[in-house]
Amino acid sequence: MSIEIEEKKKKMALTPDNYKLMLIGLVVIFIGMLLMSGGATEDPSQFNAEELFSFRRITLGPIVIVLGFVVEAYAILKKNPFGTKNNKE
Repeated sequence: MSIEIEEKKKKMALTPDNYKLMLIGLVVIFIGMLLMSGGATEDPSQFNAEELFSFRRITLGPIVIVLGFVVEAYAILKKNPFGTKNNKE
C-alpha cells in the first residue's frame, strides 16, 4: 500500500506541504491588510493625518503583504521531494 501512495506523490505537482505554505502565505497577506485598515474619523470635516499616515498603515502593512507574497511564491515553487517524473517501468 505504501508503494501506491509514493507513486501518487510522484505524480502530484503540489504536495500537502505546498498547500500548507500557501495557506500560511494567505494568512500573512490578510494580516497585512488588517494592519493597513482603519484611520477613518466619525466627523468627515476633520482630517487626522497622524492616524491616517501612521507607521503601521504606511510601512508595516505593505511590508507584511510583500512577505506574504514571497511565502506564496516559495510555496508554489517548492519542489516535490519525491520528484515529478513519471517513471514507467
